[in-house]
Amino acid sequence: MARNKDRLGLGESPEQSDPVSALQASGGPLTFSTPTEFVELPSGGRHYPESHPLFGQETIEIRHMTAKQEDILSSKTLLKKGLALDRFMQSVIVDSKINVQDLLVGDRNAILIAARATGYGEEYTTQVTCPSCGETSRFTFDLSQKSTIKGGDELENEITWTNNDTFVVKLPVLNVNVGLRLLTGKDEQYLTKLSQNKRKGQLGDTSFTDQLKMTIASVNGREDQATINSLVNNLPAKDSRYLRTVYAQAVPNVDLRQWFECSNCFHQEEVEVPLTAEFFWPK
Repeated sequence: MARNKDRLGLGESPEQSDPVSALQASGGPLTFSTPTEFVELPSGGRHYPESHPLFGQETIEIRHMTAKQEDILSSKTLLKKGLALDRFMQSVIVDSKINVQDLLVGDRNAILIAARATGYGEEYTTQVTCPSCGETSRFTFDLSQKSTIKGGDELENEITWTNNDTFVVKLPVLNVNVGLRLLTGKDEQYLTKLSQNKRKGQLGDTSFTDQLKMTIASVNGREDQATINSLVNNLPAKDSRYLRTVYAQAVPNVDLRQWFECSNCFHQEEVEVPLTAEFFWPK
């Protein structure tokens, strides 16, 4: 708050409390400064190399969403190229040395949620399909009711972190040690483009195995892609499910699960908040 007061030119004396009046009195142009706030990073600054601006940093400073950011989100060119969200995020981050492509996925999610709240508020209304009766209805979620997954807190006996910020787990069926790495924005963008290209070429949806091949860094210490591909293509379903479960618990992220009540059958269940197009393009 104090920092925002400094940015807005608000002083402690009554004469300095109204920057607009002061500018009018001096005959100068009206100027305005965008407020900022600090967002907690799920990673806590861990898992970044020492050369990264966020190494050891628990928070990141972002600007509040303005009309400028709405222009970015509505740019047909950026939307067509799939660059709108990255450009939006880059524009709200105060530190220009931070490249959004290098951010861990969980930290990116925290920034996007916080930035969205500054522009459109913490209520998010979207279509939800009831897990019980299949009825689709509009439901309002509260984005302030989120929690942070620090990553690995409950998995001390199942995972081992390495010096290069990967973690190793042992598969229950194949009984091999698999090293997993945390994905970044660049990785997400690559996987999205790969999936789009495969759909255009009518090659079928292999997004799940593609993500596994990118996430797995080693198999019993071997890091060659041929070994990783062989493992993924022959992975038993039980091992696959185990990897998904452990990865979700180990990766720092934002937990947006909330209780949903169906307006049709009144079924109640904790569901993941669906981040549809309405998240940044509300009707």
